[in-house]
Amino acid sequence: MDLDVTRIEKALRVIDPVFLDTPQYVDEQLCHALGGRCVTVKLETANPVRSFKGRGADMMLSTLAAGTAVVCASSGNFGQALAYAGRTRGMSVEVFVPETINPAKRARIEAFGARVVVAGPEGASAREAAAAHAARHPQLVHIQDGLQAAVAEGAGTIGVELTRGARFDAIVLPVGDGALINGVARWTKEHAPGTRIVGVNASGVPSMRESLRVGRPVTVKHGGTFADGIAIRTPLEASVRRARELVDEVVLVTDESIASAMELAARTLGIVLEPAGAAGLAAIAEGAVPGDRVATVLTGANPRPEQASRLAVSLAASLASPASVP
Repeated sequence: MDLDVTRIEKALRVIDPVFLDTPQYVDEQLCHALGGRCVTVKLETANPVRSFKGRGADMMLSTLAAGTAVVCASSGNFGQALAYAGRTRGMSVEVFVPETINPAKRARIEAFGARVVVAGPEGASAREAAAAHAARHPQLVHIQDGLQAAVAEGAGTIGVELTRGARFDAIVLPVGDGALINGVARWTKEHAPGTRIVGVNASGVPSMRESLRVGRPVTVKHGGTFADGIAIRTPLEASVRRARELVDEVVLVTDESIASAMELAARTLGIVLEPAGAAGLAAIAEGAVPGDRVATVLTGANPRPEQASRLAVSLAASLASPASVP
């Protein structure tokens, strides 16, 4: 195991404080909406990049020399995080993105000063282009979300905060590149070994679930999901290897369940999540995770403009019904 609990603890002293000590609490209206089941939610949305990715990105850049130039591929949130952390640390950042990138995420990456390169129709093509670009320019450091240990260790600080004075039967986490679940699991298995670590894949792209089932990275060629933050068709080998040791189970949720969870979060918590950010809550709401003491991380609040519009319409209709108010 290349993830180190000592480095996760050290990350709390290294990462920009703007990303740390995020709120975690039990909300009574959410519990009521879940049929009386109380769930602890941890909000990773109130920071400059509106997602948990800032923790891993800043931890990764802290390991590099000043003036280093870095390149990555991203569907949006990791690119934002590297762009923000790079600007703070005086490092140049290039982000390769797919043509389908959320335009709001692209605008924020550019606003933080990174160079954006559109490369192909999907995430896989952006990752291939970033790797080829890095190979042609060896002075660049190629950062891959889910590969470098420092990224997962930065995300692992969420586990430190979650388990500080609290114990859970299960912690439920969306799974994309795997840095979040592996980092949180590494800390939790060391300090709260009785807690189950449950990952969530979109049912249309169950790549980590299938990879853990067969013990190696599996490519999902068909299907899809509107949750672009977890739409990873081929997990990295390093991420799968870690997850085989650390993750107890990966469950699946449909896009319809995710959309319902987005509305639930908006109605009860007042938070407008992006689809991937609501995947953990969707799994809990669907009854896929047993346990009396369950926690989930709301990982991002960067929905596409059309998703936010549809959510607003749906929420307005829901709140217009007296029966919908807890």
